Amino acid sequence: MTSAAPESVTIRQVGASLADFAGKTIRLQGWLYNKSSKGKLHFLRLRDGTGLCQCVVFSKNVSEELFAELGGLGQESSLELIGEVALDERAPGGFELKVASARVLQAAVDYPITPKEHGVDFLHNLRHLWLRSQRQWAIMRLRDGVVSALRRFFEERDFVNFDAPMFTPNACEGTSTLFEVGYFDETAYLTQSGQLYGEAGCFALRNIYTFGPTFRAEKSKTRRHLTEFWMLEPEMAFAELEDVVQLAENMIVYVVKDVLVRRRHELEVLERDLSKLEAIVGGFPRLTYDEAAEILLAHPDSNFVYGDDFGAPDETILSNMHDQPTIVTHYPAEVKSFYMKRDATGTKALCMDMLGSEGVGEIIGGSQREEDYDTLLGRIREHELPEEAFHWYLDLRRFGSVPHGGFGLGLERFIGWIGGLEHVRETIPFPRMMTRLTP
Repeated sequence: MTSAAPESVTIRQVGASLADFAGKTIRLQGWLYNKSSKGKLHFLRLRDGTGLCQCVVFSKNVSEELFAELGGLGQESSLELIGEVALDERAPGGFELKVASARVLQAAVDYPITPKEHGVDFLHNLRHLWLRSQRQWAIMRLRDGVVSALRRFFEERDFVNFDAPMFTPNACEGTSTLFEVGYFDETAYLTQSGQLYGEAGCFALRNIYTFGPTFRAEKSKTRRHLTEFWMLEPEMAFAELEDVVQLAENMIVYVVKDVLVRRRHELEVLERDLSKLEAIVGGFPRLTYDEAAEILLAHPDSNFVYGDDFGAPDETILSNMHDQPTIVTHYPAEVKSFYMKRDATGTKALCMDMLGSEGVGEIIGGSQREEDYDTLLGRIREHELPEEAFHWYLDLRRFGSVPHGGFGLGLERFIGWIGGLEHVRETIPFPRMMTRLTP
């Protein structure tokens, strides 16, 4: 039902522009987030996808039928309201809408997600609806803000976005964590990383980054793992390990600073301790693997064995030591990938891991790549990898090879750290985990 509609202007961004229309009549379209009634007043909290607006319906300003209809609406009913924007410090954002006219587009009944506590499985089964909650709204907007800042960072530095394929023809480092799929009459795999293709890109375009979904068939149920996640992977020609480290640090500082400005409200909705993010200013502490090993071997809660790669508990110990991310370099070559260049001793990889503060653990892993053809071929044979799968990759060392390097950033784990979130499953619209393929 509708009532007589005064002349109005439709606004589509409550979260950004409601204050600009103070004292003016507007048309607001959205969904009923919640409501309460008091005598001849209905308080409708409307969400329009950009924010929330408190809308006040006074019985004397609308028809009796419309007042009753609005009072009986269920959560997530869709409607269109027309009224005057008025200053009210008690309302969300400091403004409310005094409703003069309304039109119900669809009256929702028995919306399944209520204000009471729900189990995680229940909410994930209804992920398509759970995304409408204020917390999930804030996380998705935070994700958008992080992605935008990352792209802006690289654009400002003349990096070219370079797309890597999702299907790869060979399991270059073993099939244990790869998803195998049929590809016409052949077998293909869903990519774990765009790095090798990114290396081809940097030889063509100098500085590039790949950014897209990657897949890991890890049978892991930890809060840090998804089977489908997004990776950002820059590659730089004419670059050594220090260039890789500095780019990673500059990127983190840039994105955190940007998000603190552009997504501050969303961080406040998530009740994030902003002082933790404001401490990310650069000059990250650095450790070599050997220095980190000494710390872990002396730590009463660590079961670390020298020569092993760091596990999640080890990373947590190290990342809790400082207010900023910690950078660890020069791991034993045996625990790192075949393509990583080694130092002069041949025992350490010229690599780096960045461990997020607050016990988050690894958020970035990178290295200088081996640029010598014979050395790289020897590593491929040493790891018993199929040489035919790397013929094109070795071509990069045959024709104009130069020192180069890059890193990979797991987007969801990065967002989880920035938002202070416990589990990465909330940082992606529809999470894919070992036990979940729906909705």
